[in-house]
Amino acid sequence: MTESKPTKRLYIETAGCQMNILDSEMVVASLRRQGYELTNSAESADTILFNTCSVREHTEEKTYNHIALLRDLKRSHPEKIVGVMGCMAQKDQQLVFERAPFVDLVVGPGQLHSISGLLEKINAGAGRQMAVSLGRRDGNQDDIRRSHESFDPLRDPTMRPTPYQAYLRIQYGCDKFCTYCVVPMTRGPEQGRSPEQIYAEARQLADQGCKEIVLLGQTVNSYKYVEGSCVTRLADLLETIHEIDGICRIKFVTNYPKDMSIELLQTVRDLPKCSPYFHVPAQSGSDAVLARMKRGYTVSDYMAMMERIESTIPQAAVASDFIVGFCGETDEDFQQTLDLAERCRFKNSFIFKYSVRSGTKAAQLFPDDVPEHVKQHRNIELLELTNRIAEQENSRFIGNKVEVLVEGPSKLSLRRDDIGPMRQMTGRSRCDRIVVWEGNERQAGQLMPISIHDSNVHTLFGSVPTQQFSRDVYAMPLVANRRVDA
Repeated sequence: MTESKPTKRLYIETAGCQMNILDSEMVVASLRRQGYELTNSAESADTILFNTCSVREHTEEKTYNHIALLRDLKRSHPEKIVGVMGCMAQKDQQLVFERAPFVDLVVGPGQLHSISGLLEKINAGAGRQMAVSLGRRDGNQDDIRRSHESFDPLRDPTMRPTPYQAYLRIQYGCDKFCTYCVVPMTRGPEQGRSPEQIYAEARQLADQGCKEIVLLGQTVNSYKYVEGSCVTRLADLLETIHEIDGICRIKFVTNYPKDMSIELLQTVRDLPKCSPYFHVPAQSGSDAVLARMKRGYTVSDYMAMMERIESTIPQAAVASDFIVGFCGETDEDFQQTLDLAERCRFKNSFIFKYSVRSGTKAAQLFPDDVPEHVKQHRNIELLELTNRIAEQENSRFIGNKVEVLVEGPSKLSLRRDDIGPMRQMTGRSRCDRIVVWEGNERQAGQLMPISIHDSNVHTLFGSVPTQQFSRDVYAMPLVANRRVDA
């Protein structure tokens, strides 16, 4: 009788963006094929992986602190493997070993396909292993691009926030080279995946029960794939994926302002499965700051994009990102950012204090001259403004119905450990707003109408309407010249 191999246990912790969440899913899918199973505790794991982010200094330091907590565990169980993967691994490389000498493995985001083989080498006694992609000047362009390509898209539905939503990468890397950003170095040159690969993966996700697909790219609306004389852009992908049975919603993040074309907007408008939601970082409302950031557009350019969105899809929702306290930002520059946020009235905004990133042009060219207490004050002031606007915009939904893709029990219901099928449920509207209501778990995975009776800055509160639902309720009037979308 043949003895079965003992199961290997894997613990994985993920920080950062949607790209990292997708990378973790693919790594888990790959390692499951090698006999690994997931565990929710580092103590019980044979292999412990940290998927890391380098966008902000605070995130990096938090990750290094988490890794440091494993020092005693590794000392008492030297057979355990501790690995660091993702953007921080690519950026810091040998520095990871220097800061955490007990780490066994460092793998950049472009080399994730090699993790299984590297773990085998470590288990065989080969010592520390590192696999990172080529730097932007460390070879010819073809070699550099290939070194940043991810592996074939193995997918693991158990790693997704819900069984009904999945990320699909359509683009690697970035060529925008904003002066504050490490992504062009950690993720490599911008390159689109082939339409055939993307379509096949979308079909696979639909077969796995996904109702909503979120297309991912660092600047997703810049997507382009050239094969001979044929050029495929994001609008073409949307039309192709729209035809897949089982897919009910398509979203795409994150967008670049100058690549938000009329053609793309018209495609979103004309395809019912496409969500009228756009995440388009502005970063600042000051032309002087945008120039130092090397964002490649002015405030006028950004406002022209907003006008294109509103004239093409009047009910669209737009979200943004802002960096406060960037090098040389004056009180006047910051006031211009407040003015831009007031004019655009974003659905929500993500706000970050600037932190120096080694290897970026900003670190080389500009002093980090805005005091920390000023950054903190500006962060609070901008957050208060954008939250106030978001609460006002959400209140416009009261008295209307919205179509919601039901994700499952809400966080509150899970915290309360509700028992039985009746519990608070949650989902998102077509314009990506969070909605909660009293329902039952059998609703999970359905598209449902929800009548909205209350709201706050982050959430719409509703109930299942008793009357027959009609899609005509989506033809809601514009209120105060603002977009309202279900």
